[in-house]
Amino acid sequence: MLELHVDAVEQYNEETNEFYYINSQTLKMEHSLVSVSKWESKWHKPFLTNDEKTTEEIFDYIRCMTINTVDPIVYNCLSAQNITDIQEYIDNPMTATTIHENNVKRNPEIVTSELIYYWMVALNIPFECEKWHLNRLLTLIRICNIKNQPDKKMSRQETIEQNRILNAARRKQFRAKGR
Repeated sequence: MLELHVDAVEQYNEETNEFYYINSQTLKMEHSLVSVSKWESKWHKPFLTNDEKTTEEIFDYIRCMTINTVDPIVYNCLSAQNITDIQEYIDNPMTATTIHENNVKRNPEIVTSELIYYWMVALNIPFECEKWHLNRLLTLIRICNIKNQPDKKMSRQETIEQNRILNAARRKQFRAKGR
């Protein structure tokens, strides 16, 4: 969870020619499947794409991430540092797990919140994980997919190399010369 403190501020509304005061507030935010689902249900498009998002869409996602009740005007008071902190939080992997994939073809499928929910159901991941940081949940899904794959068969060359190493170790262990 990310907690951001927004200081009290006085702003001027040019339309009404009035000053208004916003109390200091703390935003509690989660970048989760729940947040993505809320955003996608409003904008009717996938969130997890490389497509550019408008400023309005970005600030609406920040609203969807917020899990406590705050004055909606507080979003207009976010500083550049607040936005940077939010982006760093979204980009954080939130796990110690690293996955090294060689020669993996990326699925061109468009990832939406419903597809992630499907993956959770198919992999028996409990729905309480929908509140996890999204990157952590996606890492868990990748791990489940990797662990559920059948063992990869070795190529003929890999089998020969493995047998050569095993035979050399046995010859050394038993002090045999072998052929």
